[in-house]
Amino acid sequence: MAHQGSIELDGVVRESLPNTLFRVELKDPSGQVDGFVILCHLSGKMRMNFIKILPGDRVRIEMTPYDKTKGRIVYRYK
Repeated sequence: MAHQGSIELDGVVRESLPNTLFRVELKDPSGQVDGFVILCHLSGKMRMNFIKILPGDRVRIEMTPYDKTKGRIVYRYK
């Protein structure tokens, strides 16, 4: 469930960076990786519950319509 005014997309983690930052390659709605890479940080709930993210994981990200280069990882698919 996205917050008001935010966009939710799926993607694949390509690179793990320091300070819980990740490079995530976005997927289009049909499920194909479209090659667009954005910088994402972990949401607070995922940090509190010690959910680990590794390269190759499928994740759901949330981003604002104002800055299309940054996002927040809100869910890790099993």
